[in-house]
Amino acid sequence: MIPVPVWTVTALAAVMATKHYLADFLFQTNWMARGKEGERNWVWPLSAHAGSHAALTLAVALVVAPRLWWLCLVDFAIHFTVDRGKAIIGRRTGFVPAQPQFWWLMGFDQLLHGLTDLGLVTAFLSL
Repeated sequence: MIPVPVWTVTALAAVMATKHYLADFLFQTNWMARGKEGERNWVWPLSAHAGSHAALTLAVALVVAPRLWWLCLVDFAIHFTVDRGKAIIGRRTGFVPAQPQFWWLMGFDQLLHGLTDLGLVTAFLSL
């Protein structure tokens, strides 16, 4: 295994955190945010949202390690699954922002996404 400088890992982790912020907050439209949470007709909005994550991961891959372009598909699948799980749990429990459990669920969702991004960083630097 080739040693990777700490600053490289840190820089790539910062890029992936920024990617997550862009896709989850700046690029996510109202249609995506509301649609992906629904009981019906959620597939397209959720696919568009997870697709924005995948597109940005592809952009990072093409700069960092083009042969790992397929990691964008991994990001899509994980983001899709995590967000769908959060939507199902949120709907079944009926948690609202006034309840701490709502924020626990939201925080767990963001934790899983952050860990995914760290996993992608590891993949970019070790595969």
